Amino acid sequence: MIDLRPDLAIIARNVAPDSRVLDIGCGDGALMAALRDRHGVDARGLEIDPANVSAAVARGLSVVQGDADTDLAGYPDQAFDYAILSRTLQTTRRPDRVLDHLLRIGRQAFVSFPNFAHWRVRASLLFGGRMPVNRLLPERWYDTPNIHHVTIDDFRAMVAERGIAIDAEWFLSGDKRARPAGANIFAEHAVFLLHR
Repeated sequence: MIDLRPDLAIIARNVAPDSRVLDIGCGDGALMAALRDRHGVDARGLEIDPANVSAAVARGLSVVQGDADTDLAGYPDQAFDYAILSRTLQTTRRPDRVLDHLLRIGRQAFVSFPNFAHWRVRASLLFGGRMPVNRLLPERWYDTPNIHHVTIDDFRAMVAERGIAIDAEWFLSGDKRARPAGANIFAEHAVFLLHR
């Protein structure tokens, strides 16, 4: 049995059995394998890192190497029940366009990301004057893949501006669920289920 990161476990629990899924930025395919093995999901993946593509293919998964910023345009409309983007939104050049593609390709989309407004991030900047390095954000500012520092409130505003509906939202502090009230300050990580 595959042990999933907390955000991936939330997504796995909320994907309907026997559905079709495209996991963009799928990493080594852990979520896809869990969905396939536990729920009979037809899972496909897109991953930029060749080593992760090889690891996912070695699990018997259908994964191609590609870039979310440039390669999603080739996927047909409504080809999947769910499009998933976990811990990838903040690494894309144009998160707004990637989100539009997710909701064009999938009937619903799961999006998860680290919350850069969490109180520890704020405290690190306020008291230390430096970008934090911690379990959730393990890279230093100069070698991080994160190029957009999104907050929960930023994300909610963006989806509202684009006419996107939020079907469900989950928040994490460490590996535990956090309350929605005050999530922009107290949640380290967010997971949203969306549709247009």
